[in-house]
Order: sequence, then C-alpha cells, then structure tokens
Amino acid sequence: MSQIHTLTMPKWGLSMTEGRVDTWLKEEGERIEKGDQVLDVETDKISSSVETPFSGVLRRRIAQQDETLSVGALLAIVVEGDASDDEVDAVIERFQAEFVPGGDADEDSGPAPQKIQLEGRTLRFFDRGEGASPLVLIHGFGGDLNNWLFNHDALAAGRRVIALDLPGHGESGKTLQRGDLDELSQTVLSLLDHLDIESAHLAGHSMGGAVALNAARLAPNRVRSLTLIASAGLGSQINGEYLQGFVDAANRNALKPQLVQLFSDPALVNRQMLEDMLKFKRLEGVNAALRLLTTQLFAGGQQHTDLRSVVAQQPSLVIWGANDAIIPAAHAEGLSAQVEVLAGQGHMVQMEAAEQVNRLILGFLQGQ
Repeated sequence: MSQIHTLTMPKWGLSMTEGRVDTWLKEEGERIEKGDQVLDVETDKISSSVETPFSGVLRRRIAQQDETLSVGALLAIVVEGDASDDEVDAVIERFQAEFVPGGDADEDSGPAPQKIQLEGRTLRFFDRGEGASPLVLIHGFGGDLNNWLFNHDALAAGRRVIALDLPGHGESGKTLQRGDLDELSQTVLSLLDHLDIESAHLAGHSMGGAVALNAARLAPNRVRSLTLIASAGLGSQINGEYLQGFVDAANRNALKPQLVQLFSDPALVNRQMLEDMLKFKRLEGVNAALRLLTTQLFAGGQQHTDLRSVVAQQPSLVIWGANDAIIPAAHAEGLSAQVEVLAGQGHMVQMEAAEQVNRLILGFLQGQ
C-alpha cells in the first residue's frame, strides 16, 4: 500500500508568514529518509533547510527556485511505496484547491510575547504549551528570545516552554545593576516566582548556558535539568575578538564579519538579520549593557567563572557544534553529562541544526 505525503512550507516562529525557495537539495526520483534536508528556504529572519518528516521517493518538486510561498503551501510530493502519476496528480489538485494562503494564520499564531514589570524593569517573555514540568529557554550575549525561533514550537508540543529576553537584551529593560551572572540568573528565578513555577528544566545557549548553570548553583532545588548549548562557564577560552568586534560594530560592514563567525554557513547572515541587529544595538542603553556584560563576564577576552562542577548536580545534556568559532567544543570534554557534538556545525547550532537539536532535547527531557 502506498502513502502519498505532502511536504509544505514550515512555520518557523510567530512572525513567519512566507518563505522563498532558495535551493533544492534533492532531485525528483531520489530516495529520501526522514530527517533529510530537502531544500533551503529563506525568510525575512534567516535561511534554513526544510527537513522531511517522512521517508519515500521525491516524486514531484512543486515549488520553483526563487518562488515565494505562504506558510503551509505545497513544496513537494513524497511517495512511500507505489503510486501512479494520476494518483499523485489528484493529491496535488485537491491540495491546491483547498489551500488558503494565510488562512490559518490566526490559529497558528497562538499567544503573543508578554511584558511584565519585574524587579523594577520590563521583562519580555514568551510562554507556549502546557505541562507540569516547564522548560525555560535562555539566549546568549547580544541575542533575544527569537534565537529560539526554530525550537520553541517544536519543544512546546508536549510541555510548557518559556523563552525570555534577559535584561539588557531584546525588549526587556536595558539597565543592568552589576552585569554579572548572579543578576541575570536571579532574573530567571524571579520569573519562575512570578509564574508560580516551583522548579523547571533550563536550556541555555552560550552566555545563557552560564546563566542556567549559575541559576542551578544558586537554587539547585529549582532546576530539574540543564540543557547547555555551546555554553559559557565550562572553560576559560572564548573568542574575545568577536565579542569586542560585535560590541563596537556600528554599521553593516562592521557587523557582518562578526555575525558570520556564529554560523557554519555564512550565507545565513542576510541583510534583514544585520538590520535587525543594528536596530537593537542602537536602542538607548544597549551599548552600555553589552559593554558592562563584557567587562564583568569576559574581561580580557577570557571567561572567568568556572561552573563545570555544577553540571554533575542534576541531569545535563550538552550540545555543541564541532566547528564553533566562539567557544570551543573541547569545553564539553570530561563533563558528567550526555554530550552531543554535531559535526560541521557552528555556534548557533540550535538554529542551523534545529531539527537535530530539538530531537536531542525532547529525547533527553523524556527521561527526566
């Protein structure tokens, strides 16, 4: 018995409404397996690969290169088993007749990010999904909750998942009192208090990993597990030239060479990403906040807080890109944790290898 599958334009984050087909990675007639990257799609935020959720033969490539399509639009037909061309044509015809571009936008959008006053400053967070054992996502230096654009929805399929903008970042208040890990970690714990969450799983990327580790050090009974992605706090080395270059950059030409170091594929750093980052960096208070954090956490282009011993205190998953140019993957060696080093990936592994990272996190959390 044959199965005819429809591969459609995914929705990566709340703001995505359409994507442009950049490059097909598979040919018609080619056998593909679940998880294979089939084509590259560019959005107004970033480029990423569309992975197939099923196996079979790529029978039809519907979307054309450089074509811009709405979320949910038909990209390709994948067939497992035998199916005639007439059967494939019938599925395509029915799909195209019933598909309404943007028709389920309101339904998909779900809750919007919220803003609260916490400890005298604004804090923005995004709360999605339901469950008794929440997961909190903590971004890195210079990032915001959108760094989890390709992860939040997938991780929230079976549990409550909360992403926040740390102080000095995103749309949270920009004023920092000390700019140290204790201040950032206490913000995470205070958000848990505000939401009446007794304990949570924490996932942190880069500086956010150090924030998660330090929260576990400060309040071990409130942290059920740690997921550390290219985490700070596990060794002294860090790319100080990147940090200084990022803080100093005031235009696209200065910023782009810094951001390309975050990715294994430099083409992902598009004009929109640069414009969004420059817009953030020009907000009042951001420059002072970033410089204070750099001074407190990464003075002299080194990390000064060793939190390796915290890893062994609760179940921990450590994920790293083997080609990370910001914090070396060697920092994962010797940890009392499940360690996953992804070949060919860079610092923003949760964006570039989102499907793989999501699977790792979901598998890890199922055991907790």
